[in-house]
Amino acid sequence: MFTSYGPRANAYQRINVETSMHTLDQHQLVSLLYQGVLTSLATARGALARGDVATKCNAISKAVRIIEEGLSTALDIEAGGELAQNLSALYDYSLRQLILANARNDDAMLVEVMRLIEPVAQGWNAIKAPGAASISAQAPNSLLETQPVLMEA
Repeated sequence: MFTSYGPRANAYQRINVETSMHTLDQHQLVSLLYQGVLTSLATARGALARGDVATKCNAISKAVRIIEEGLSTALDIEAGGELAQNLSALYDYSLRQLILANARNDDAMLVEVMRLIEPVAQGWNAIKAPGAASISAQAPNSLLETQPVLMEA
């Protein structure tokens, strides 16, 4: 009577996500990465407060993977100069803090990482804000080539 659509539904969802990823520009992708980190950290904090160890570990692991495999790998240290080096240092510090927060069940460390990432995410999102249209029109497509333009403005 009931048909299992599980495998087909999962395949459709993967195709939908992959198609969406191809239609997003680099700015949107980085915005999603930042949002993913912040959402994962909020989930980890809630799980920590409830004593849900598995969810806390999974959420922190997700945040770590996003930073390591998404944000850090997107950096071009040579082209990005000092800004890229500073972001790299921020990501490295955040990763160390997240690993310690997970091991120690330390909410304050999770909050610290959120407070470090949040302003960067807000600044990144402000690049495409309506008031920043003239800046983003001048900016190249590359992730880090966009940042120095903002620094000069």
